[in-house]
Amino acid sequence: MTDSIQRVNGVCPHDCPDTCAWQVSIDEASGRALRMHGHPHHPLTQGRLCGKVERYLERVYHPGRLTTPLKRIGVKGEGRFQAITWDQAISEIAERLQQIIGAYGAEAVLPYSYAGTMGLLQGEGMAARFFNRMGASRLARTICSEAGSEGYSYTIGAAYGMEPQDFAHARLILIWGSNTLTSNMHLWPFIQTARKAGARVLVIDPARTRTARVADEWIPIRPGTDGALALALMHVIITEELYDGDYVARYTLGFEQLSERVQAYGPEWAAGITGIPAGRIRELARLYANAQPAAIRVNYGLQRHAGGGMAVRNIACLPALVGAWRYRGGGILLSTSGIIGLDRTPIQRPDLLAGRNPRTLNMIRLGDALSPDPERLARAHYRPRPCDPAPSPAHAGPPVKALIVYNSNPAAVAPDQNAVLAGLRRPDLFTVVLEHFQTDTADYADYLLPATTQLEHWDLHKAYGHFFIALNRPAIAPLGQALPNSEIFRRLAAAMDYDEPCFRQEDVEILRELLAAQTHPCFEGITWERLRRDGFARLNLPSPFLPFAEGGFPTPSGKCEFYSRRMAEDGYDPLPAWIPPKSIGPRPTSGGEDRLWLISPPAHNFLNTTFANLERFRQREGEPLLWLHPQDAAPRGIADGWPVQVRSEQGEVRLRARVTTDIIPGCVLAPTIWWNKLSPGGGNVNRLTDQTETDMGGSPTFYDVLVTVEPWNGGDMPRAQEEIARPMPA
Repeated sequence: MTDSIQRVNGVCPHDCPDTCAWQVSIDEASGRALRMHGHPHHPLTQGRLCGKVERYLERVYHPGRLTTPLKRIGVKGEGRFQAITWDQAISEIAERLQQIIGAYGAEAVLPYSYAGTMGLLQGEGMAARFFNRMGASRLARTICSEAGSEGYSYTIGAAYGMEPQDFAHARLILIWGSNTLTSNMHLWPFIQTARKAGARVLVIDPARTRTARVADEWIPIRPGTDGALALALMHVIITEELYDGDYVARYTLGFEQLSERVQAYGPEWAAGITGIPAGRIRELARLYANAQPAAIRVNYGLQRHAGGGMAVRNIACLPALVGAWRYRGGGILLSTSGIIGLDRTPIQRPDLLAGRNPRTLNMIRLGDALSPDPERLARAHYRPRPCDPAPSPAHAGPPVKALIVYNSNPAAVAPDQNAVLAGLRRPDLFTVVLEHFQTDTADYADYLLPATTQLEHWDLHKAYGHFFIALNRPAIAPLGQALPNSEIFRRLAAAMDYDEPCFRQEDVEILRELLAAQTHPCFEGITWERLRRDGFARLNLPSPFLPFAEGGFPTPSGKCEFYSRRMAEDGYDPLPAWIPPKSIGPRPTSGGEDRLWLISPPAHNFLNTTFANLERFRQREGEPLLWLHPQDAAPRGIADGWPVQVRSEQGEVRLRARVTTDIIPGCVLAPTIWWNKLSPGGGNVNRLTDQTETDMGGSPTFYDVLVTVEPWNGGDMPRAQEEIARPMPA
C-alpha cells in the first residue's frame, strides 16, 4: 500500500446470514474504489468475501447504473424513460401522491420493500418515518422467513440459538434444508474444524447441492416432508428412551403429551412420506441422540410450503429432547436475529402515526393487492394466524393507487408473476421505483430514481447469522446524481410539507441517536466511537454462548414448549403435528402426464435478483435451468440440454433441461432468481408460483408447486450468453 491509498471499513448489505465486514481500498487522488476484501480481523468474515460480493465493484461501476432521475415516456413495461432533474421528480411525485391521498386516503399508497439492503437506515429507516407520517398502508414483509420464524419461536421463544463459531465443537452436524456453501459460506470453516476433530456432517435435502456433495452423507428427502422426518425421529428417541430425562424434566413443557402424539408417527409411516427408508430413520435418530454435542443448521427453504411453520417447529423440538443445549457445540441455529434486542423506535418513529392504525397488506399477495377486485384486495390483508379475522370486501379499504418500491424487485421475485405484472400495468397505478439498475419492476415505473450502493452511504447493520453489529462508512462519492434512500425520502417529506424535525436529521445523526438509545444489555459497551474505529463489534454476550444450557427459554413458561398454550390460543394445534404440503399425495395429471414437484432454491451466483444483470455472474450461472432426474426425463422424451416447457396452474416458462441424479425422482429444481427480461420467453420461475400462504406467518409457498414438464417444440432456445443475456441499457 502507498500513502495515496485509503482503506475504508464497511459491511455487506445483502440478505445473507454472514453480514460480512469488508474493507475498500480507495485511490485518494481520484476517489475511485480500487478493490475490496473481507475484513481480516472479523471473526466470521476472516478476510474472505463470497464470489459475488468480492466482485461488488463491478456492480458499483457498471455502465448500466442509474445515475439520473427518469420519467416514463412509453407504455408501462416498455422501459422507456427520459432524464429529468431531481427537483422536477420530487415535485411531481409529491403532487401526485397528494392528489391520490386527497381522493382516496393515505391507505391508497403502498410501500413495497424488502432486503435489497439490510441496513437499518437505508432499509426501513427514513422510509418508515415517511410512510408513518403519511399513514400509508403497511406492508407485512413475509416473503422469506416468517413461517419458520413463527414455528421456531412457538417452541424456543425467539429466533436465536447457537453461536455459529460453536459448530466447531460439535460431534454431529445436521445441515437440514440449507446449502451452506452457497448461502452461508462463512459457517463452513467452523464445520470443517469439527470434521477434522472427528465430527460427521449430514445434509438432509431433496437435491445433492454443493454442500451435500462435500458432506459425509447426503440424505435425500422429498420436499415439504421435513416435519414428518422430525416427528419420526422424536418417535424413535422417545420409544427407545434415548432422550435426556433430566433435561426434559427440568427445562421442557408438555413431554407427556408429545410422547403420546408421536406414537402415531413411526419410521414406517415417515418412510412412505419422506422417501427415506425406515431403517435409515432409526439409525439417524440413534446417531443424533447419542452423538452429543449435536448441532442442527436449519434454514428457510424447508418452510416454503403449506406446512412450513409446523415443520420448523417439529425440528426445533429435537435439541431439547436429547439435551443438546447443555453442551458447547449443541443445539440448533435458524437465525440469530432474536438475540439482538434492537429498539427500532428511534429510527422508524411509529409515533408519527399519531394514533392511526393503517391496514397491513401481505407482500406475497401483491397480485391481489393491486387488483381492482375488492374480494382480492380483501385476501391481500395480512392474516398470519388462524384466529386473525379477514375483512369483507366492503371493508378492505381503498384500492392501491400508488406503489413506492425500494430495495426490492417484485416483478421478478413476487409469487404469481402474471397477476403482479397485470397490476403493474394498470394505467391508474402510480408507481415510483428507487433502484440501482433498470430492473423488471423499473420497466413499469412512472418515475425511476437512482439510489446509491453500499459504497456511497452511511448505514448500520445487525446480522441474522452471527452476533456482530457493523457500521458502514461511505467509501466513494455517489455516482452521478444517485442519492441514498434516506435522502430521497427526506426530500419527498419536505415536498409533502412534513415539517417534523426528524425529517431534517442527517444520516450520521440518525445512526448515532439510534445507537445511543439502545438499552438492551447486549449493546453495553458498543459506542459510535468504537464502531467508527473498528468497523464492527460483538454484542455483549457471554462466550461461550450457551443460551439454554439450564433452560431460560424466552417462552411464556421459560421452557422449551413441546406443548404451546399460545399456539392453541392462536388457533393452531398446540403440539408438534404433520401438516402436509398442498402438493403431496397422488399426483394430479395434465395431458396424460404426471406432475412433478417444483422447488426453486437460490442460484449459486445470484442473491435473489441481485447480480443477475451483471455479465460475469450470468456467465458463471450459465442460463435458466431445470434439473430433473433421469427417471422423470426418459418417459417424457427429454434429454440433457433440451429446451423444456414447464407449466403450472398459474402460467408457464421455458427452461433448459439438466438431467441429473443430483435431484430426487418426482422433483424438479429451477435455480433462481433470473430477471424476466434475461429469461427465455420473458418470464422466470415465479410465473409458476401462486399466492397461497403457509400455515404460519403468511409466508409464500414457493417450493410447493406442481408442474408438467415436456419438450419445447417451438425450436431451440437461444443460449443464455446469446439473446437471453443481451446487454442491459447503459
